[in-house]
Amino acid sequence: MSAALTPAAIAEHAAQLHRALRDGQPLEPLSERIPGLRIEDAYAISSDLLARRLAEGERVAGKKIGATSAAVQRMLKVDQPDFGFLTDRMEVPNGGTLSLDGLIAPRAEGEIAFHLKRDLCGPGITHHEVIAATEALSVCFEIVDSRIRDWKIGITDTVADNASAAAFVLGNQRVAPKGLDLGTLGMVVEKNGELVASGAGAAALGSPINCVVWLANTLGRLGTPLKAGEVILSGALVPLIPVQRGDHMRVRIGALGSADVHFA
Repeated sequence: MSAALTPAAIAEHAAQLHRALRDGQPLEPLSERIPGLRIEDAYAISSDLLARRLAEGERVAGKKIGATSAAVQRMLKVDQPDFGFLTDRMEVPNGGTLSLDGLIAPRAEGEIAFHLKRDLCGPGITHHEVIAATEALSVCFEIVDSRIRDWKIGITDTVADNASAAAFVLGNQRVAPKGLDLGTLGMVVEKNGELVASGAGAAALGSPINCVVWLANTLGRLGTPLKAGEVILSGALVPLIPVQRGDHMRVRIGALGSADVHFA
């Protein structure tokens, strides 16, 4: 087993990722530069990176679960989910425009967002408790962007890099979860007016609810709750779709409405 990184090493790698985030200049994979990088250290780097952003005035708005679907795991060559943090500066209004200035290789993914009305403090959180704590669901886009060159990431690379989070767009419609079978909800994603992907809720660990259960219990073991008022992005239901300037993306789920975003 590899030795744990020192606090100084964790801080240095977080500083490098922070500069890459601010400058739009990619890094070589941490997993190649730090042989045997432990996932615990990768999460410590991510926490340090978040602290730097909060010190600049950003505010935590929620959390995201990544790499939940088999399609995304195959694409990114990872074998387990991960999580990251959302901040207020990452949100783009529905129908708004996201500037790609400073982004490196952005991709969009359609998801279901959970809007919490009470805290979820794992471990031991159940499917029922997630539903009871959820005020509403909405459709959303997450825009991911790896600060690692050419998306050559292993699980420790994306974990350290805040689960490759960049931005998110929430649909306007809010729907109570009671009575919905999230595993069978169908999603379609259009790019510039053409259908490019379709999927269902079951693509994300069998149901997006299972993803939130996983996150609540994983974070709970680290002493971090999911908090009332936060939005939780539950993971992609379709493969990641590269975007560039001039593109327009729309995601639709019949029961939850739609969200769309322009890229400039």
